[in-house]
Amino acid sequence: MNGAQDLGGQHGFGPIAPEPDEPVFHDEWERRAMALTVLMGPVGGWTIDESRAARESLPPVQYLSSSYYEIWIAALEKLMLERGLATEDELRSGRMIEAPVTGRPPALAADRVQAALARGGPSVREAQAPARFAIGDAVRTIRMNPVTHTRLPRYARGRRGTIVLVHGVHVYPDSSGAGRGEDPQWLYTVRFEAAELWGADTTASAVHVDCWEPYLEPA
Repeated sequence: MNGAQDLGGQHGFGPIAPEPDEPVFHDEWERRAMALTVLMGPVGGWTIDESRAARESLPPVQYLSSSYYEIWIAALEKLMLERGLATEDELRSGRMIEAPVTGRPPALAADRVQAALARGGPSVREAQAPARFAIGDAVRTIRMNPVTHTRLPRYARGRRGTIVLVHGVHVYPDSSGAGRGEDPQWLYTVRFEAAELWGADTTASAVHVDCWEPYLEPA
């Protein structure tokens, strides 16, 4: 999706100013926002890629004027509305009005959260076919403008690069994010010379992008 989140190479947004010793959370509500997002995933049945897709699909003005965790909450509300886990009236009032949806997995109990977060959700899968590319291969990314989620940045499409790492087979986010299943694919790190991406005026050296196999073709 060519959404507001894909800002690479765009001008006019000012310099990046990292906050020294930035805390994980700036306020208690941010901690709660993350907890709600993580705990509602199993209840709603959506994947991390569908969660990312929901954030990216927010209107650009809303996305660019919201803080990090405001975006998380807005996406969570959208996912819950789509799956009938909440109504507009309930979100406005902050109270449950209708009977809860039955047949859903229960939310994690508080004493199980730490173990669940430590366990994570590994995306590695068994290979069903040999890798198409190897370290050192010259590749080119495909040109595409999907209306659904993708992890291939807009600035890196149709560009030449070199395979520098092979990560094995992982869940394919473009499929998972659209609710079409995992469709595991080989995953590579590709090195792009900065001039290939940005042109001769860049002051950067190189950019490394993790690319799933369907993004790539031989250069």
